[in-house]
Amino acid sequence: MRSVFVGYLSVALAAFFWSISGTSAKFLFRSGITAVALVQLRTTIAALVLFLSLYIFDRRLLRVGRKDIAYLLLLGAILAAVQFTYLFTISLIPVAAAILIQYLSPVMIALHGRIFRKEHLYPSAVAAIAGAIVGCYLMVGGYNLALLSLNRTGLLSGVLSAAVFAWYSVKSEDGMRRHSPWTILFYALLTAAVIWNFLHPPLKAFGAAHDLRSWGLILYIALFGTVLPFGLYNYGIRAVRATYASITAMLEPVCAAVFAYAVLGEVLEPLQIAGGLLVIVSVVLIQARGAVSPRTGSVV
Repeated sequence: MRSVFVGYLSVALAAFFWSISGTSAKFLFRSGITAVALVQLRTTIAALVLFLSLYIFDRRLLRVGRKDIAYLLLLGAILAAVQFTYLFTISLIPVAAAILIQYLSPVMIALHGRIFRKEHLYPSAVAAIAGAIVGCYLMVGGYNLALLSLNRTGLLSGVLSAAVFAWYSVKSEDGMRRHSPWTILFYALLTAAVIWNFLHPPLKAFGAAHDLRSWGLILYIALFGTVLPFGLYNYGIRAVRATYASITAMLEPVCAAVFAYAVLGEVLEPLQIAGGLLVIVSVVLIQARGAVSPRTGSVV
């Protein structure tokens, strides 16, 4: 039971760090950095830092078998797509809209579990997913976003981002039956870094002129917007399964709003407050009803 609680807590912390990462990326885009350059910086720094951390503190986590190589390469390619599509979406449409579209992924994960893994979704799980999505819509002020008038490329990229994030969640869950969440994350990040140093001239983004503030945001996104939250999210997936973890991650807009209120003094509209409470209630609902049964695969 304690591991389940820690799993939910890990995902909630991941949501908090991600909530700041999106706004940081938007600032960098306005200062002239492209999505391709930022994803190269993000994945390369993250892979290097995680490698050094594992090498220093527990080298055993760097060991994988030959039979895992194909899986890790695929997962890394998926993560490379996750990193780019999300950042590209943020570069084209408001962060709030990008977050809203990104969190279509719990529906996709639940449908995958129901169709391909024959997981039985009980009414409480369906209610939690629906409640969290509606709450997320209200929380980010979706009623003010005029979504249909937004950049179409950005909208399509957002939907693709939700799909590949759902795919990453499901595939990483498979790998963590054999390996640590940090092992899975490192090799996925390493593969993603290699891909983006191939698609974009190797290390080109590092040679551009960035001021001190920009480097600070880049490092935040690489470390506290990538390594730490994805590691925490992976741990959460292993503890409570991808369906529950993805719903809990929808606390991200709630965390962003609290941060904006505390630091920037931004006042929330009544509907946004209601949406935040609905997300929290939905997350509490799935936690109160327990985890997925390891024997039946049922989501209760």
